[in-house]
Amino acid sequence: MAGEFGTRFMDQMAVSHFSDGWSQEEMVPGDSITLHPGAHVLHYASTCFEGLKAFRQADGGVAIFRMDKNVARFAQSSSLLYLPEIDTEQTSRMISDIVAHYRDAIPAPPASMYIRPTHIGTEAAIGKAAAPSATSTQMILLSPVGDYFAGGEACLRLLLDDKGVRCGPDHGMVKGGGNYASALKHIMRARASVKADQVLFCPGGDVQETGAANFILVDGDRIITKSLDESFLHGVTRDSLLTLARDKGLDVQERELTIEELIECAAHPECEAGLTGTAAVVAAVGTLIHDGQEYKVGSGTPGPRIRAMRDELNAIQWGQSEDRHNWLTRV
Repeated sequence: MAGEFGTRFMDQMAVSHFSDGWSQEEMVPGDSITLHPGAHVLHYASTCFEGLKAFRQADGGVAIFRMDKNVARFAQSSSLLYLPEIDTEQTSRMISDIVAHYRDAIPAPPASMYIRPTHIGTEAAIGKAAAPSATSTQMILLSPVGDYFAGGEACLRLLLDDKGVRCGPDHGMVKGGGNYASALKHIMRARASVKADQVLFCPGGDVQETGAANFILVDGDRIITKSLDESFLHGVTRDSLLTLARDKGLDVQERELTIEELIECAAHPECEAGLTGTAAVVAAVGTLIHDGQEYKVGSGTPGPRIRAMRDELNAIQWGQSEDRHNWLTRV
């Protein structure tokens, strides 16, 4: 898996176009699309996407992890951007069919096949800044990816930002390009100023999420994370990890978490924190930075609880342990 994450693609992709209705899906070359320069997406950010993975199973088969949940979120993002309503059955079929087409190219764990459904507004209409695109295209890209931790286990530095916001507070549920673009300036400034890996957005002191991942705090048998609302992305990996934690009887608390409580908990020797997402499952956080001060999270190194959470979910994804919640779709 040479190259950076997500920079290698399969030579074909699945596409479907919306005009008066959705066209029959087809396989086309995966290295280009044709758009009018006035396409709505290029001017008004009418774009959303998903990120999920297909895994080689212990028995040699192939399975997609939580496709139904990702497709439902894809439909939700499309709706919140007022893009044409996707046909979830068609989208699921497109994902399954292209994964099946490339099943022999899906690498063995810990590598996987990353799946990127994308929906863009295509209407040539630069006068529609305050109106949605009437036409659109959805496409399914595949990218074989290696082990996220091949270069060594992550131990991230987070800048706690209580002034900036990742996106509009009523727009965080959208997995759209505009939300990532608006977070980028904060991330770049944090890297330049304090060598942070990511920014943990905490508007008004309320701990939310980073520019690309949900945040969890693990303090003994407690797992604390922000309760779901419109302000941040409802992560599929987050949901999966919390479900497994509840299965084990852990104290999962979805509630408000302030910067003050976070820093206080971080001082506990056994405290751990992590960022959850499709790429890494959960990556450890070792340092918090706030108001010019640095605070270690627990020992400041990756801890056993975060590692165990990642291992447990990986085992399900790789077909090495029981899929009790029917999260895997075999193809």
